[in-house]
Amino acid sequence: MNAQNLASGSAYFIAAETQQPESHTLAVLVDNEPGVLARVIGLFSGRGYNIESLTVSETEQEQHLSRITIVTRGTQHVLEQIRHQLERIVPVHRVVDLSERAVELGHDRPIERELALVKVAGHGEARAEMLRLADAFKAKVVDATVDHFIFELTGKSSKIDQFIAIMRPLGLVEICRTGLAAMNRGPDGL
Repeated sequence: MNAQNLASGSAYFIAAETQQPESHTLAVLVDNEPGVLARVIGLFSGRGYNIESLTVSETEQEQHLSRITIVTRGTQHVLEQIRHQLERIVPVHRVVDLSERAVELGHDRPIERELALVKVAGHGEARAEMLRLADAFKAKVVDATVDHFIFELTGKSSKIDQFIAIMRPLGLVEICRTGLAAMNRGPDGL
């Protein structure tokens, strides 16, 4: 086994040494019924694939369909395997690698957003600095007392990471993140 394949954490060591793991966002349209999410996630855990972000919500009530958005990392070959295995699960209607689909349609990368609630505590100058930085990041104060703030921030994951890093030395207490929501650009749907 080579060291690069060991680093991936995958139970399958099939990646060529020349392939670099990439982050991909998969959109999975499924029936909204008990056990579907467990089956989809079981596919990942059973094969040693890591999920970096996961969001699930019913998107089409009349048809009882939910959309699962999964961010995972792997080589192109591994991602193809994941997609094909997901497509074989019975309640799965469609699996789209949003990054690949964007390229096929000649569009830019998909629109990706995340929501975070960030709690910080502090007094005096630290409080003033927290508010100043929150304003620069367009974070909204959703709760405040004399000793803490809770900020709501929406944007790219990198923006949220940066905000958290800046708040850490000022008195970061707690973070709650929703996970990535993503959609391809252009007039076509999933």
